[in-house]
Amino acid sequence: METIYTDPALTALYDTLNPAGEDTDFYLRCARSGDHILDVGCGTGLTALHLARHGYSVTGVEPAAAMLAIARQNDVGRQVGWVQADARTLDLADRFDLAIMTGHVFQVFSADEARAVLEGVFRHLRDGGRLVFDSRNPLHRAWETWTPQLSARRVHVDGFGIVEVYHAVTAVEGEWVSFVSEHRFLDTGALKSSRSRLRFPAASEIEAVLSEAGFTGIELYGNWLGGQWTPDSAEIIACARKS
Repeated sequence: METIYTDPALTALYDTLNPAGEDTDFYLRCARSGDHILDVGCGTGLTALHLARHGYSVTGVEPAAAMLAIARQNDVGRQVGWVQADARTLDLADRFDLAIMTGHVFQVFSADEARAVLEGVFRHLRDGGRLVFDSRNPLHRAWETWTPQLSARRVHVDGFGIVEVYHAVTAVEGEWVSFVSEHRFLDTGALKSSRSRLRFPAASEIEAVLSEAGFTGIELYGNWLGGQWTPDSAEIIACARKS
């Protein structure tokens, strides 16, 4: 598992580096009154808690203990059911009206793993239940901006002071992009690195694997305002249902 998900000093930075935005609002708009929601790969629980604060019943699933510890700490009202589990082998008793996978978590899975995750989510949905998740569009080639010059930024993190962060691609191999994220803690001079590897599946592949998993009514959006997906879109936002 990537260091950014397991090192407490890096997981503490996560929400500051990845704050709520248009994507969080999009997932809130996907929810319907009375929905029981499953957040797969919930991380630090930012979206799960946002949904819970709007009155939804939410279960957050996350394999990384350090991430889940932050989620539980932030859930002062104990509004969310937190489960430490691997999405590929998920086996819960509950059934859900809506399942979400946010923050491009879909891209950490290989093709076989993605199929297992989608089949598992399908089993956990009620008839008529919906799945929504996002993946970066490979045609947009977002990784070309993951350089020290283009990606560098500084953020202030409570308890850590100013942290400088940048990404650097180390390999592009077919669908897979490998990169390193460097975190320099300016107050102490400490440097922490996290190596990551993400898959960039094509829109056609996402539609195909959803169909193979049993989903119907598949729709693709290209931005967080709900615009139709095109080859120029930065995002592939997939919505599908269990008939």
